[in-house]
Amino acid sequence: MVIRRVAILHFLAAVSAILLDWPAFAAPSRTMRQLDTDNDGTVDLEEAKKAASTLFDKLDRDHDGTLDRRELAGRLHAAEFNAADPDKDRTLSKDEYLELVEKRFKDADPDNDGTLDEKELRSRAGQALLRLLQ
Repeated sequence: MVIRRVAILHFLAAVSAILLDWPAFAAPSRTMRQLDTDNDGTVDLEEAKKAASTLFDKLDRDHDGTLDRRELAGRLHAAEFNAADPDKDRTLSKDEYLELVEKRFKDADPDNDGTLDEKELRSRAGQALLRLLQ
């Protein structure tokens, strides 16, 4: 009887592990619900750029069409900011910001399928992207 209970518990643990890792059965996170505007369970580059554009406009408090390091509020380290600022004017235009978003999106998409699922968004590269979207 004890062996049967242990076997059942092992079986249930295995099934739980599969279900927790299987995105089809997991409820989407708040982040996914916000970014996934077409509700397909993934974030594509268009959705990421739309979120980034909205955030850019929100962060651009002086409405000059650029973000300086102060307006970015720690979303980028100095080296990252400098790399994203090819004209070295100490600001990021919306185009420069969206180029950085696209680069980070590609970094977070190791399977190159053009979409990011929950697991990819939780990765280090996904978290770096999310700092530019939220």
